[in-house]
Amino acid sequence: MHDDATPAGVQHESRPGDPAGLMAFIDASPTPFHAVASLAARLEQAGFVAFDERERWTVEPGTAGYVVRDGGSIIAFRVGSAPLAEAGFRIAGAHTDSPTYRLRPHADVERTGYRQVAVEVYGGPLHYTWLDRDLTVAGRVVTADGDIELVRLPGAPLRIPSLAIHLNRGVNDEGLKLNPQQHMLPIWSAAVEDASIIEEVTDHVGADELLAWDLILADTQPSALGGRDDQFVMAPRQDNLVSCHAAVDAIIAAGPAEATQVVVCNDHEEVGSGSAEGARGAMLEDTLSRLVVASGDTDPQARPRAFAGSILVSADSAHAVHPNYADRHDPGHQPRLGGGPVVKVHANQAYATDAGTAAWFISRCREADVPVQAFTNRADSPSGSTIGPLTATRLGIHTVDIGSPLLSMHSIREQSHAEDLAHLTRALAQHMAS
Repeated sequence: MHDDATPAGVQHESRPGDPAGLMAFIDASPTPFHAVASLAARLEQAGFVAFDERERWTVEPGTAGYVVRDGGSIIAFRVGSAPLAEAGFRIAGAHTDSPTYRLRPHADVERTGYRQVAVEVYGGPLHYTWLDRDLTVAGRVVTADGDIELVRLPGAPLRIPSLAIHLNRGVNDEGLKLNPQQHMLPIWSAAVEDASIIEEVTDHVGADELLAWDLILADTQPSALGGRDDQFVMAPRQDNLVSCHAAVDAIIAAGPAEATQVVVCNDHEEVGSGSAEGARGAMLEDTLSRLVVASGDTDPQARPRAFAGSILVSADSAHAVHPNYADRHDPGHQPRLGGGPVVKVHANQAYATDAGTAAWFISRCREADVPVQAFTNRADSPSGSTIGPLTATRLGIHTVDIGSPLLSMHSIREQSHAEDLAHLTRALAQHMAS
């Protein structure tokens, strides 16, 4: 790994729900590939063993393992004491990716004497929040030798400067309008004769040539606590690394149970989940099906019986009410930071929650002494979605969509409440143990 930080799971140990552990994880995870490496290290510390999708699996009650697909998605599991066909799965789902900008195959651009970096939009970032930020490049590369390397350039080699108000006099009254093709290219060097960004990455990993790359822009400012008594977490990529961190801590904290426990953290949610490792793909279905067979139950009805007795808590960030824009929420549904997990409901199934699954999660929160909130969109505002409806549709598993409340969602830097991490972790651990 050619990186300027150690994955959080390797060195940092913390109690479940500790914001210091979350911040270390976020800082070590500028990309989904780094996040999965950190989560895998955390799981291995707790005794989970890596499984290879290409090999034959054998499991028994108590087996704790994890599997990675294509570097950016991970599934962890602990086999329960009861047969899967009888007890089913207790699943927590999240996603590893966040809105950003991805380097193009031909990433070198020269304009007006500057050397810049060609990028395209990934997901739905708030463009203006990326201006005047100290940025770097991170991700994975494939060398001419076929090696796959994780990489993050040290320091802050990139910046997207805003246009001075003297050259855009109406910006404060008329609003800022950014064309991502024209206005969102970072500056790399003031001299076109300098090496390109890809040449710099090639040198950094010590390769002669790179054949391909999955590289994105990432903020370089470390996560921090702020507000009165440091009650807020200010950090990038909290949507949805908060849920990934809480889910992995939860399966570790829950301990063995009758039902088989599963955590799935998919890549590509921000762009629709349409990939081999995304929620539209077969990764979770493959893993659950293999666990049924690997546990020794060869009855053709075992898998559908196990799925019918399962429940998925799809954990993605929820919109906290913004005190300056409270009118953007339905008056009766205004979740606040620090108020606990949010059950998301949508009449037209943008969220998969129904009365039964909502009651399941609310009951688990009560058992764990965790406050719980509710969210539904204004009738005149379209809803976002997440992996919940996609997974429920593909697998037929009962699903509830929930999330930890967040401000500045899809900004380069988001704001949450430190207590909500502990709330979410305890609720998910209770779900796993039930």
